Amino acid sequence: MSVTGRKLTGVIAAVVVLGVLIGLYVSSWATVLPATIPGTAGTATAAAPTTNLTLQTDAAVGPQESPARPDWVSYLVKQKGRWLRSTIYRVPANSLVHVTLYQFDGDSGLRNAFLSQVQGTVGATMNVDGKAINHIDPEEASHTFVVPQLGVFVPLPGVPEEAKNQCEFGPCDPATMAHRTIEFTFRTGKKGRYRWQCFVPCAAGTYFGFGGPMQTMGYMDGFIDVV
Repeated sequence: MSVTGRKLTGVIAAVVVLGVLIGLYVSSWATVLPATIPGTAGTATAAAPTTNLTLQTDAAVGPQESPARPDWVSYLVKQKGRWLRSTIYRVPANSLVHVTLYQFDGDSGLRNAFLSQVQGTVGATMNVDGKAINHIDPEEASHTFVVPQLGVFVPLPGVPEEAKNQCEFGPCDPATMAHRTIEFTFRTGKKGRYRWQCFVPCAAGTYFGFGGPMQTMGYMDGFIDVV
């Protein structure tokens, strides 16, 4: 074999090996999912059984929950007194889900003002710091909690820039750190897996703010398993 042939063979082999390694990486990244966290049973009502979810949004998830990506924006869920990085929740079919969400991040603003309107919740409202409202100023949005298949659109207002005791990284403490408290209730239907997503472009440093944590399960999007 000529020198040119050997070089060409070597280049082809290197490309094949690189392709296999990239394929294995992408396969691993795409299939590794966070643990599924069940909601906590709440007080049953005449309308339907109720399940509670307690969540928080952090500007940076922190090394405790994400050693490899501590600076990524993220949702956390509370289970048995601990904050965990998971975005897959299990709730009953044909039930009410009451969400308490502690919002620790600042505002980023919405690119689509349509998402500033509360939709799909009981009463088409949410409570923000104890006040019932049905929309926010699009410029005040920090994140959203959106379940398109269930028609649920909830905008989350950000923490004012001048607020004291802001959280640097998660898990953040609602008792001592600046935050907004958002509560809302939505109804599940038939059994199935429903995708939920944040639609605020809040991934700093990525293409149009929609890369990184916005596209990675366990940070700013996940599933609601209705069982």
